[in-house]
Amino acid sequence: MDIFTIVSLIFAFGSLIVGFLLEEGQLSALVQVSAFIIIFGGTFGAVAVSFPGRIFKKFPKVLAIAFKKRDSKIGENIRYFKEISIRTRREGLLILEGEVTNDGIDPFIKKGFQLAADGTEQSVIQGILETELEQMADRHDEGIEMFSAAGGYSPTMGIIGTVMGLLQVVANLDDPLALGVKIAAAFMATLYGIAMANLFWLPIANKLKMLNKEEINEKQMIIEAVLLIQQGSNTNSLVSKLEGYMLDDDKKSLLEDKQV
Repeated sequence: MDIFTIVSLIFAFGSLIVGFLLEEGQLSALVQVSAFIIIFGGTFGAVAVSFPGRIFKKFPKVLAIAFKKRDSKIGENIRYFKEISIRTRREGLLILEGEVTNDGIDPFIKKGFQLAADGTEQSVIQGILETELEQMADRHDEGIEMFSAAGGYSPTMGIIGTVMGLLQVVANLDDPLALGVKIAAAFMATLYGIAMANLFWLPIANKLKMLNKEEINEKQMIIEAVLLIQQGSNTNSLVSKLEGYMLDDDKKSLLEDKQV
């Protein structure tokens, strides 16, 4: 569980609530069940219409990814590829067959090693792995687009909810004492719609984009490593090339390992 994301969301929504209370607002005034139903029901319905069922049914899974803590594996993989490089230069590419049966490594690495062990040409290996990487990126983009779409629909649903509320106000102009309360309730839908778009849907979409970018970078490094190992590249050269894919935290971790 990514505690940082949860704390950030609580801080964002909490800031709005605290600011409202400091202006002598009543917390109960922020609770409007009808507005909640209009915004969330309308947004989910619009997103469901916008995407095929095979994509929309992944909504809960994609949302869970945004709240799951994910640590970079680049530093760990570089150390692993360094060890494999040393072994293959000493014992040959046949040792990759043993790695393919190792359940503890990334399936993407397994596929690359299997192709390399089978003697597949480098251009073919690169083509196969890059195609798989593109398909992965496309799947991720589908999930990201759902949240981006929700961020677009939510404010519009808020406006619709407000208009519906104002229709009720106009229909009951004979009760002037209740107009203020009804107008405030009507505008609550707009508040819900805008707040959810800018504090939840769009930030979640942006986080998923960053996670996708990091994973693509890791997979590109794996492709580079497999090709370098197959061609018998010098181990030090392999490590130097792979370090170019590292994030700052990964570089710090690898530097600490070298100093030990």
